[in-house]
Amino acid sequence: MSSIITLTTDFGYEDAYVAVVKGAILSINPEANIIDISHSIKPQNIIQAAFILSTAYRYFPKQTIHVAIVDPGVGSERQGIILKTPSAIFVAPDNGILSYIIDDLFSVESCSLTEQTHDLKEIVFKKGLEAAAITDPRFWRHPVSPTFHGRDIFAPVAAGLSLGISPYEFGEKINSLHILPIPKPTLDTEGNLVGRVLHVDRFGTLITNIKSNDLTGKNIMIEVAGYCIQGISDYYAQKEGIMAIVGSSGYLEVSLRDGSACDFLGAIVGDEIKVISAA
Repeated sequence: MSSIITLTTDFGYEDAYVAVVKGAILSINPEANIIDISHSIKPQNIIQAAFILSTAYRYFPKQTIHVAIVDPGVGSERQGIILKTPSAIFVAPDNGILSYIIDDLFSVESCSLTEQTHDLKEIVFKKGLEAAAITDPRFWRHPVSPTFHGRDIFAPVAAGLSLGISPYEFGEKINSLHILPIPKPTLDTEGNLVGRVLHVDRFGTLITNIKSNDLTGKNIMIEVAGYCIQGISDYYAQKEGIMAIVGSSGYLEVSLRDGSACDFLGAIVGDEIKVISAA
């Protein structure tokens, strides 16, 4: 079993929460290699965490244990789960935070970012996935705080997994989990590809839900926030000003050289982006 454990949370760095989770892991497995994916997820923003995790997990060695804790339902009846895929193991609340992971393997129902995306849908597993509910309190820290399952449940479970304990020691096998509908591009009445801004990174780059294989080529025009961009650039320093580029995660991005495209365009997550093929 891998001793690499990643963390994706909305805990931030102002408080001790991240350090406490790491301490809980290391007190069980001092040899664990803990890697931070992000702790800057917006508070309670499950779909943002799902996206960020999906852009990172595939670059880790197989069977890395990924702990994802954005958990507005902590202390409620929502279930904690362990999900095992052909490439990784995930420890998380069953609140949709693994939706993009599931979509990497099987297509998930689409939605518009302008719609409410907090409606969970239960899906039955297809071949290639195994999962267990986290129900056995033998492996938890006690007493369990109803407000900090990351420390008292998810961290000890991840540490146990890193020591080779079977997922099914932590609870009964399950054959379903809950996902959120995720936004995917559509075609408008004129045949143009219409997507949305999924994420704004720390450079102010607008990352969209349009993937490289959705594009028909580089001879296209991009419309976003009332601004038109001609063609696709190959790298950030190729031209001055606003540009469209396929970023390292494989999604179409809108970037501003030496500046923030988000600030320049006044764009936000959910804004429409349109791809128009050249005549």
